Amino acid sequence: MMMHTDRSAPLAWALGLPLLTLLMLLSAATLANERVKDLASVAGVRSNQLVGYGLVVGLDGTGDQTTQAPFTAQSLRNMLGQLGVTVPAGTNLQLKNVAAVMVHAELPAFAKPGQNIDITVSSIGNAASLRGGSLLMTPLRGADGEVYAVAQGNLVVGGFGAGGRDGSRISVNVPSAGRIPSGATVEREVPSAFHQGDSLVLNLHRADFTTAQRLADVINETLGDGLAQPLDATSVRVAAPMDQGQRVGFVSVLENLTVMPGAPRARVIVNARTGTVVMGGDVKVFPAAVAHGSLTVTITESFDVSQPQPFGRGQTVVTPRTDIDVDEGGSRMFPFGPGTSLDEIVRAVNEVGAAPGDLVAILEALHSAGALRAELIVI
Repeated sequence: MMMHTDRSAPLAWALGLPLLTLLMLLSAATLANERVKDLASVAGVRSNQLVGYGLVVGLDGTGDQTTQAPFTAQSLRNMLGQLGVTVPAGTNLQLKNVAAVMVHAELPAFAKPGQNIDITVSSIGNAASLRGGSLLMTPLRGADGEVYAVAQGNLVVGGFGAGGRDGSRISVNVPSAGRIPSGATVEREVPSAFHQGDSLVLNLHRADFTTAQRLADVINETLGDGLAQPLDATSVRVAAPMDQGQRVGFVSVLENLTVMPGAPRARVIVNARTGTVVMGGDVKVFPAAVAHGSLTVTITESFDVSQPQPFGRGQTVVTPRTDIDVDEGGSRMFPFGPGTSLDEIVRAVNEVGAAPGDLVAILEALHSAGALRAELIVI
């Protein structure tokens, strides 16, 4: 039986190779891009900070000491008065299971009344631990003084502590702070200008003229010419539909576009306390020569005993002897040519065995000499 051979298969395979290569290159280029939602945010769409003062009750003897935190007793008196309980004047409240706390939370954008948000509770007195406590109803206010949420619930504390009568104490993590998941209920909606006007503004998380121009170009190429206009290194104005539903869909399309951000500035970040050095890939140096070495001085003290000959009239004498050894170490000098890259800098420094502290000193010296083509930031 004679088999039929498809001669077009090799040709199709040969034609498919360039297509496959092109797809791989496009995929690689796509991986280098970033989504707009990771690079920028819509102006006006932001969270708001809330803060409140409250009381945590139900502690196992780890609350505030009223002699050192009198505001805790005062707060309890006011709360009991609002509930119809009158505390006689002059009563010395010994509160071991109550702690004064500050409650703070972050109100997300477009949060609606009835939704729940997480809160963090932190002691402001001398309470040893908030473990096992319950937060009483606490109003949370914004910067304008209005109440936007009300918090209440049982605390989740990750740390714990223990102490003895002699003053010794041990603690794990931080027992004086805790969280309440979904511990606050939103009571007021924050007004937003998202639906106002015929345009919206995208603000880059990191200001960069190149990224702003590329963002505007991608929007114009994808959605229509003249739709986006860069305003400065941070903001890009985009014309948007007036209808609320269409605007939401429009922003959804915008935030899923991909843009290749501009390369960051050449920077060298030095942490002088820990010796940590972070250098960007674009860091280069002008022609320079660096000498690295160490001078070690070792001083050894010893004692020699001098004794007289047998039947002699001399006396035994102890004389000190000092030995000083000076070692200059393996001092070496290595040159940096023009446009030396980061890899070459690290390789050269590693060859001379420089420690992190020595690397910091070398980079500071290069910057002072004007040979470091980067911004040196010491934190």
